[in-house]
This record gives sequence, structure tokens and C-alpha cells, in this order.
Amino acid sequence: MRTMGRPVALVARDLGVTPEQFRAAFRKVHPAPRGDGPTEAQRQANRRVLSQSLGVSPERLDAVMDKYRPGGR
Repeated sequence: MRTMGRPVALVARDLGVTPEQFRAAFRKVHPAPRGDGPTEAQRQANRRVLSQSLGVSPERLDAVMDKYRPGGR
């Protein structure tokens, strides 16, 4: 399974969580409406929710997510 183009199992492994924990954390974020990009405030709020839900620092979350981001950062 992939979330937003990222391989869930690999991202979860790199973050030290299970794929289900990763999926559960993503269910707590609020994506921008289809066709719109997120505002900076939305991006920061989602980053905070994910890092807290996964028990990792925001910097660690960014590093791992960027590693698997389609097309790079």
C-alpha cells in the first residue's frame, strides 16, 4: 500500500513504527481540498499531528518523508 505516493511499509520501517500505526496517524490529518495545495498553516498542523502521533521529531518525519517523496523534496 502507498500513501500519497509513498511506500507505507518502507516509510513506517524507517520511522520505527508499524504500517498500521503510520496509516492511523495519516487518518488524523486534514488534506487540502482536491485541486488546492495546502496552506503553510495546514502543512504545519498536519506535520505536528503526524510527528506527535508517530512519536518522532518533526525533523525526523521530514527526513523520512522526503526520502520517499515522488520526485524528491
